[in-house]
Amino acid sequence: MNNLTNQHRGFTLIELMIVVAIIGILAAVALPTYQDYTKRGHVTEGIMIAGAAKAGVAEFFATKGVWPPNPGNASVGLPTNPASISGNAVVSVAVTGSQITIVYNQKVVNGTSVVMKASATAGDGTIRWNCTGGDVPGKFRPRVCRK
Repeated sequence: MNNLTNQHRGFTLIELMIVVAIIGILAAVALPTYQDYTKRGHVTEGIMIAGAAKAGVAEFFATKGVWPPNPGNASVGLPTNPASISGNAVVSVAVTGSQITIVYNQKVVNGTSVVMKASATAGDGTIRWNCTGGDVPGKFRPRVCRK
């Protein structure tokens, strides 16, 4: 009779080390990608918060035929203090003439901004927004706001 008393159960140390190494490599690739993804979300949040300012600037231009004065927050129905318009990653939203400046906190890159600039088409009064201004890195901006 051949009686096996020592049966192999579980994983060896080498197998476990290989699994841990693979998990570490996957985490090293996934973490920076996830951080960039969340920063893009925060930049988009700021652009969405600035939607009320965009509507106010467009309405001001449509009724008066000129851009709001500097500073223009009160002219377009926003709080006078730009810092009172804030969000999870947004420090302030300020209207200056045909520009809206969105300043971000450390959740994006501390102190960086996206500048949205309005331009009107002569004749029909159509307003187009360009959001390529400011110093937020392009990889964190929505595709339409990249330079």
